[in-house]
Formats: sequence, structure tokens, C-alpha cells
Amino acid sequence: MMQLRATTAAVAILGSLVASHAPAAADDLGFKVGIGGEYTTGKYGGDKSVDEVYVPVNFIYDAPRVEARLTVPYLSVRAPEGTVTIGPDGQPVVGEGPEKTEGGLGDIIAALTVYDVLTLAGGDFAMDLTGKIKFGTADEDKGLGTGKNDYSLQADFFRFFDDVTLLGLVGYVVRGDPPDVDLEDGFFASAGTTYRVADHTRVGLFYDYRESSLDGNDALQEFSLTLSSRFATRWWASGYVLAGFGDSSPDWGAGISVTAGF
Repeated sequence: MMQLRATTAAVAILGSLVASHAPAAADDLGFKVGIGGEYTTGKYGGDKSVDEVYVPVNFIYDAPRVEARLTVPYLSVRAPEGTVTIGPDGQPVVGEGPEKTEGGLGDIIAALTVYDVLTLAGGDFAMDLTGKIKFGTADEDKGLGTGKNDYSLQADFFRFFDDVTLLGLVGYVVRGDPPDVDLEDGFFASAGTTYRVADHTRVGLFYDYRESSLDGNDALQEFSLTLSSRFATRWWASGYVLAGFGDSSPDWGAGISVTAGF
């Protein structure tokens, strides 16, 4: 069976953390709502392209040292019949039937981040911790999800310079197994850098790696170019383009998000 990546690159999360990293200004705290969209396409070693559209709505609450986030997504997948979508942090198992398009509610995700679990060099180095639950809310009969919960824990690392920030992420995910499919738990990691081109605007370059959810298959590997900006007092926007490498990654993709604070 082939594999492909499903939705939302980790680099988008890393990019947003640079702008909102604790200690936050008073204007950054409180309740926020965001909406995004991502499109990816690729053949994943096969003869037919597989297209995905992922539209997450994010509900966020930021306190001085903690962020709580709930993501409620819409997912549309055009793929061979029999495809099972693993979720936004994994690679779907692709079927071999005729092409069809399915859409609906994706897997709801709840996450809790604790800022500055470790700080060094007078605050120029920081580490955050994030725990995440992916609930199996997507319709498994349509192939939009596994119907099972996934659990992950990750550490984000930041090294701040005047205009440059170095970022890294390491984590581990425990996946629930859908019927007749034995999914592998696995490590994931990202690394990259951002550069401040204006007071509230940054560009970034990231590499994203995830162990395969199926034993013996290639790992997911992507490079992404990002742009993030705070264009008003309580408005943020970001976008990215990505290129994948190997049969477990898309050929290319692009995404955008806008967040408003209240």
C-alpha cells in the first residue's frame, strides 16, 4: 500500500510560535479564533494524483505561561476508494479502488502547551512542552479518519538572536489502530530558522520529518517556506508552500491561516 501525508505542516505551528512565544505582551493574551486552509497533491508512487483540502478552525486561549487550543477541521479527500486518512500528523493508507471524493468533519484536536519549561542564556534559549490528543471524530466509513484516538507529546526549542530565530521540534505519537490496519507509533521532528524582515513580519525555512505509520515504508520528508506577520494589534496571518520528497510525501502543497484576538 502507498502512503501520503495528510494536512497541516508542523512548520506552520513553529512559525506562529515565534511571534507568540512567552513571555507574551498583554495584547497577545486572552481568547483567539483562527481559520486556515491547506491543499496538497501528489502521486505517492502511484499513477493517480491524490488531492486533499484541510480547513481547520482554531479556538485558542493564551495565558502568560500556558496555551490551550482546540482545532475543529473540515477535510475533503479525492483519492482511490478504500483510503483511510490517518490525520493531520500522519500519512493515510491509500486504497486501490476507483477515484472518489469524500468530505466532512475531520479529527478534532485538543492541545495544551506550557511555555518556558526550560530557559537559559537570559531567556535567549527556551523550551516548551505540548501534549496533544487527536480524537477519532472523522467518518471512518468515508475514509476520512481511523475512528481511533492518537496521543502525542512534543518539545519545541527556540534560540533567539537579534533578527534570527533557530527552531527545533522533537516528539512521539501513539496511534490508534483502525480495523485490519496495524499502524506504527513513531517519532517526528522539525528544524528550521526564521528571519525578521520587518518589525512584525518573518520569513522562515523548515525541514519536517516523520516516521512512517506503516512498517517498512519511507518516512515523510518535506521542506517548507513560510511567511508570518502581525498586521494589526490583534490580527496575525501566516502562509507557506511545501515540497515533499519520497513516496510518503506530497509533491507540493500550500497553506494559509488568519487569527484574530479578542
